[in-house]
Amino acid sequence: MASHRTEDALVRAARRLGHRAEGFDVLRWHRRLGTVGASHVARRLEAFHPDIVLCTRHAVRLGTDRLATLCRDRRVILWFFDTQPQPGVLELARACDEVYLTYAGLVATWREAGITSARFLPQGVDPDLDRPGTAQPALACDISFVGSGQYPYRWPLLERLAAAHDLQVRGPGWDTAPAGIPVVGGEVRGPALADIIASAGISLGAHAVPEQAEEYASASNRMWKILGAGGAYLGAWVPGIEHFAGDREHCRWYRSVEEALDACAELLADPDERRAMAERGRAHALAHHSYDRRLALLLEGSDYPLPPPTST
Repeated sequence: MASHRTEDALVRAARRLGHRAEGFDVLRWHRRLGTVGASHVARRLEAFHPDIVLCTRHAVRLGTDRLATLCRDRRVILWFFDTQPQPGVLELARACDEVYLTYAGLVATWREAGITSARFLPQGVDPDLDRPGTAQPALACDISFVGSGQYPYRWPLLERLAAAHDLQVRGPGWDTAPAGIPVVGGEVRGPALADIIASAGISLGAHAVPEQAEEYASASNRMWKILGAGGAYLGAWVPGIEHFAGDREHCRWYRSVEEALDACAELLADPDERRAMAERGRAHALAHHSYDRRLALLLEGSDYPLPPPTST
């Protein structure tokens, strides 16, 4: 298993499910040892002698030939977490027995590219890691958005929200954003995210590009992080998103800037219901969208039971 952050959650999930599991951080060893790092990981993986090898995109650094040799007579699975494949990832996918994608809209595209085993399996909540943080006065605000700023499609929404409420924006790439967007910090890592979520009345999700609005059941990992941390989540609606969380029950969805403004006004005016919604959202995510449940589906060879889009 090529392990880095989210991938560590899969190791923990496998162990909670009763499996012997170990993570091998290909990226870290590559950074430390260069090309020798792949050989080091290969030796450790062979010594562990797994029945199943679950790869993420970082396994591409092992090379498909080495991976094929290591995994002969083993079940090899790729779980790809991004929207677009990095160099070498499609070749890695073809070297695996099964492929899982976290965006439903990619499945048909990858199958057309010859990866016929491609299935849909979204990201989820890590019960050990995704926990409520501690509210801090310095982080207190009406609305928080944590994400990259190099996407102008996000800017008008954030400008409107900032004009109406106390908004705090954090993340990389905001250097060229309009002055009306209150950027208060850079990249957020680790437990700091949970504290930011705990300190905000509302935690916002926003599309990076307009095409995302049409992607069926497209759920950003931001949503799972916020729900897992017990935040009041306000996210952009896409077709099929209600299969993950219910509007006004677990979170709020908006279809336009005006709907986002209305939802913020309602949630901020009723803190008791906002907190109750956040509690329902976290309980729902832990019960139905944990990495334990995702991994159980993957190991049994099933994809996420998502109904097909309805015709309009």
